[in-house]
Amino acid sequence: MEEILTKPSTVESITQTIAQFFQGGGVFMWIIMITLAFGLAVALERFFKLRSYDTDGPSFMNELQRNVLSNDIQGAIRVCSNSLAFLPKVLKSGLKRASHGSEQIQNAIDATALEVIPKVELRLNYLQLVANISTLFGLLGTIQGLISSFSAVSAADPSEKAALLSSGIATAMNTTAFGLGVAILVMILHTFLSSKAEKIISEIDEFSVKLLDLLGAKNKED
Repeated sequence: MEEILTKPSTVESITQTIAQFFQGGGVFMWIIMITLAFGLAVALERFFKLRSYDTDGPSFMNELQRNVLSNDIQGAIRVCSNSLAFLPKVLKSGLKRASHGSEQIQNAIDATALEVIPKVELRLNYLQLVANISTLFGLLGTIQGLISSFSAVSAADPSEKAALLSSGIATAMNTTAFGLGVAILVMILHTFLSSKAEKIISEIDEFSVKLLDLLGAKNKED
């Protein structure tokens, strides 16, 4: 019974601490919160998009290779058509020109790759911007808080100066702490999403070359 009664008070205490933290930081805390919301929205959108763009490259290439080696180019094209990922889309453009020369196959692959790669990297630079802005707003809030504190101290009673200065500095630090916390979180998200984007792009480069080599060898045999 005591445990049940203490839970609401703990939650209430945490809520009050967060509210005091935000109120103490002033208007810049809310500006940083808006940048955080924007950064999280971009990161969430990029996560779901990159997940839809991605596929298991080695497994997909093995399946494609079996079809090509068995002279079933149309079957390989159907395998690519069954996926919404970008790697199959790029390789499909090459397969459609399988009967042509290596140069035309390469041109088709390059053209599709140039179309999809910017979509993989889209808006990732916004996360770097959010991390930088949140840090700068945190520092700006700190400077503004210190200016206000020293202004208040200069007009205060000597007996109150120490308390006012201590309180003002502590308040000013809230924006720096929050700004740095947001920047760290967004930088982690940016690193994770960038590594996923780089994986998609590197697989497009790698398996495009392998497909070109495979089709070139197949055409020589024919």
